[in-house]
Amino acid sequence: MDIVFLVLGTLCLIGVYIISLVRYDYTMRQKVKNIPGFKTYPLIGHAIKLIRMNDIERLKWFLTLPNEFKDGIFVQFIGSKPIVNIYKPEFLEVIFPSTINIEKGVEYKLLTPWLGYGLLTSTGAQWFHDRRLIGPTFHFSILDQFAIIISEKADILIKCLEKEIAKCPEKAIDIFPFIINAALDIICETAMGVDVRAQEVVTKYSSTVHRSSQLTTERLLQPWYWVDWLYYLMPVGKEYKALLDAMHKFTKKVIVKRKIARQSGNDHTEMKTEDNIYDIGKQKKKAFLDLLLDQNEKDDAPLNEDELRAQVDTFMFEGHDTTAVAITWTLFCLGNNLEHQEKVHEELEQVFKNTQTPASVKELSQLKYLERVIKETLRLYPSVPFITRKLAEDVKLGDYTIPADITVALPIMLVHRDPEVWPDPTKFDPDRFLPENSKHRNSYAYVPFSAGPRNCIGQRFALLEEKIVLTAILRKWRVKSVKTQVSFAGSLILRPREEIFLHFTPKK
Repeated sequence: MDIVFLVLGTLCLIGVYIISLVRYDYTMRQKVKNIPGFKTYPLIGHAIKLIRMNDIERLKWFLTLPNEFKDGIFVQFIGSKPIVNIYKPEFLEVIFPSTINIEKGVEYKLLTPWLGYGLLTSTGAQWFHDRRLIGPTFHFSILDQFAIIISEKADILIKCLEKEIAKCPEKAIDIFPFIINAALDIICETAMGVDVRAQEVVTKYSSTVHRSSQLTTERLLQPWYWVDWLYYLMPVGKEYKALLDAMHKFTKKVIVKRKIARQSGNDHTEMKTEDNIYDIGKQKKKAFLDLLLDQNEKDDAPLNEDELRAQVDTFMFEGHDTTAVAITWTLFCLGNNLEHQEKVHEELEQVFKNTQTPASVKELSQLKYLERVIKETLRLYPSVPFITRKLAEDVKLGDYTIPADITVALPIMLVHRDPEVWPDPTKFDPDRFLPENSKHRNSYAYVPFSAGPRNCIGQRFALLEEKIVLTAILRKWRVKSVKTQVSFAGSLILRPREEIFLHFTPKK
């Protein structure tokens, strides 16, 4: 009898669970029934369709959806979870400026094991406090000292490329590994004051960052990895946790060392590591961490050590891959549009003449055509192709009302390729950003760094880095892409999914 009751009890619990799932599924579908969408299966939505695709196929399919949903809004279901996609500028104009709908979507929670509740993942009062605290560290007057560090790392990049080209001048080079190591070098020294020499040697820290980024992307693309207890039982989850522990330990060590140095009034102390290769504390300029500590000491509610670590790790994460892919895509576009590249070279010669000295911030500000090239590249290949928000209140968009607690996706890549805003949207044309061609365009039609209160706080830094690195390369070489098209995909970052091969020809 006990077994019978146990079986009946189990069946009842299963029945109650299934009924609750069906009720939730029905409730969610009723909430968004007036928003355009396509037929989906109950309980699983589009999950099966999406899982059957690889990440390249998934993005290609997604880019075709505006042909089917021309109102700029459509709903997808991942399981029973509705995600309302909006890509018309006038709709984004409602969401982005809001100071209420600032909570990120659920996928950002997968970043908290790495980033804690830093500026990217926090919300509410904590986010407002942290944004106010960190804002002054990115004041334009501070960027000058960062420019010096970026130029130093760009010079190392040039030497690395020269060495590689010398091996076989006729051979094309896969540029992305060189750029991503340079970006890691730059962000480590500007964010933490640490020289990891990622371009010169394979260090434990640089390999850890690269592998963690790779595993984070893989986890985001595989929903069965979203269950924490299951993920951390698997070998890949155990590897990920070990990598995070190593990175957190390193960041905390740097923070403690910087605090001790500040308290002793000695900003030039060295910090020995197990590899004895990191130059920590030998600082010629202040790093983001120093500026953050300056602000933190003056704040009424200062961040504790874990919170400081979260902010530094966040800037390591956001300032690494995003800028690297932006620089890589720009070189790829210039390598396929030689007439536009020639205009860049003409501008560089006009500004720099025959000098070999690193570009100053003032000289960089004169590179208007290069700036338009970067903007057009970010239009076609936004480093962050999708942003999500969880609504805290009902939002009305034209004839549609999206209820509170629904996740809204803001697919920047669709916004940037909308043919109603951007004629011939896949054509590379930097002149789209001439003042006379931009003045009547909705300001939310181009949002590579997001917009509103949650826009990218480091966008000026990112653009400065892109200009310095691109200028260093293009003052020395002309580049030509081997392929006119390469596959790409992205969840958080729009990465190339194959090598970006370029031929380098010395400028005469």
